[in-house]
Amino acid sequence: MQILVVEDDVRLAQALGHILEENGYGVDVVHDGATGRDWAASGLYDVVILDVMLPKMDGFAVVAELRRAGVSTPVLLLTARDAVPDKITGLDSGADDYMTKPFSPAELLAHLRALTRRQGEVVFETLAAGDLSLNLESFDLACGAKSIHLSFKEFSLARVLMANPGQVVSKDLLIEKVWGIESSAEDNNVEAYVSFLRKKLVFLGSSCRIETLRKAGYRFAVNSTDAGGASGGPSASSTSEHARGNAATGDTAGVPNVPAETRPTEDARGSAPC
Repeated sequence: MQILVVEDDVRLAQALGHILEENGYGVDVVHDGATGRDWAASGLYDVVILDVMLPKMDGFAVVAELRRAGVSTPVLLLTARDAVPDKITGLDSGADDYMTKPFSPAELLAHLRALTRRQGEVVFETLAAGDLSLNLESFDLACGAKSIHLSFKEFSLARVLMANPGQVVSKDLLIEKVWGIESSAEDNNVEAYVSFLRKKLVFLGSSCRIETLRKAGYRFAVNSTDAGGASGGPSASSTSEHARGNAATGDTAGVPNVPAETRPTEDARGSAPC
């Protein structure tokens, strides 16, 4: 899940980014309202955390413009103001939720979970496609009784591909979703992580595969007889019981090791490291 933080207090913005990344979210950070409006309008984000008192354009104006433009991304207003009229103004402007400073990390994460359930959209603990199941909390990828833990980049890549079985996903879109819109990542970063993920599919014995379409991108292919195949789209399960197999013990024997010097650099961009 990709989150945009619009906060002019640099230290607070960095703290928010750290909290979110520690909990498995991808984060981009900007520091003024006009830039926040432009980035939020891109449609790349699942949630926008928006301060009210911002330079160039306040949070009320930002969310109002986004709604007029037809952008339905959930918005969480974050401000030191706690007066009831301010809360009413924010919600009437089009915000979905409102938090006042100071707040605890647990409170912030609870608000985010609630926002992702908006309009009847339920966030499940697992994403399934073909014979694979991806745990969205533990980052474990499982096939039958066998599972393996994914790095954050591998998990983010698997999530995008498994959510779109049978669909062509471009490298540019993968860079935006996995590394972030301001990332300096290039095609070879995507190619390297696709290679890592393919090796783990082989290790798991999965019938799913990641196909390369020259000059177009990648396609996550599943057998039509598999549950959640391309014809039926991905399925989600609310069960949290995964057979963790080797991943629980850290045993990943059979997965080729990739020398550290050959791995792509984990790029960092500004105040929002990957």
